[in-house]
Amino acid sequence: MSATTQQSMSKVPEVTLLFWVVKIAATTLGETGGDAVSMSMNLGYLAATGIFTVIFLVVVGAQIVAKRFEPFLYWTTIIATTTVGTTLADFADRSLGIGYAGGATLLFALLIASLAVWYRAMGSISVDTVSSPKAEMFYWVTIMFSQTLGTALGDWTADTAGLGYTGGAAVFSALLALVVVAYYWTRISRTALFWAAFILTRPLGAVVGDFLDKPVSAGGMALSRYSASAALLLFIIACLMLSRRRAATKSH
Repeated sequence: MSATTQQSMSKVPEVTLLFWVVKIAATTLGETGGDAVSMSMNLGYLAATGIFTVIFLVVVGAQIVAKRFEPFLYWTTIIATTTVGTTLADFADRSLGIGYAGGATLLFALLIASLAVWYRAMGSISVDTVSSPKAEMFYWVTIMFSQTLGTALGDWTADTAGLGYTGGAAVFSALLALVVVAYYWTRISRTALFWAAFILTRPLGAVVGDFLDKPVSAGGMALSRYSASAALLLFIIACLMLSRRRAATKSH
């Protein structure tokens, strides 16, 4: 099967600049939304994780049974993975007491294991080949681990490493810039660079989300988690509508 045919059958979006803009916004929404349920609603990390896990399973199931790529369903699933990733990481890091470093190490091992099993079973971990239910299951499990790992990394950088939210954002932005440089000026595997960028956008979103809603005394802006989440959701919807309009224009 040709790469063009595989891309047309793939149930994930084309990886463009808009993809990464929406991805960062979605991961930031995952942080503010996850914190809104676990903290602002005072449900705690375990209960919030249970709620988001159910949502995650429902939307992943809908995504897998869908016959073709549906932008709003896809990004709803991404948001579901990042909200459950937020509360799950917070539960592991704080409630279980293994700390940010321990949580990040465990999640990194799970992510690598997921990619290895996926590659062994399917022969490729390229997003262009995500066109079968089996490949999609590997894809979404891997994404869930990457989102959870990103939350732990973001918290570790901002808190344990003492860089704060703006410092953490600067670090992860710089690392993403290096991935861009590697994409244009090296021959490093495009699949490896995609997953590196995908993972790095999560801690970037985590520290940006924390910067928006954490108290001023902790280095944040103390914005309402509800209003910040609503604003991010509206931004994502606007981006998806713009993408749909551009696609319709190209088809004509």
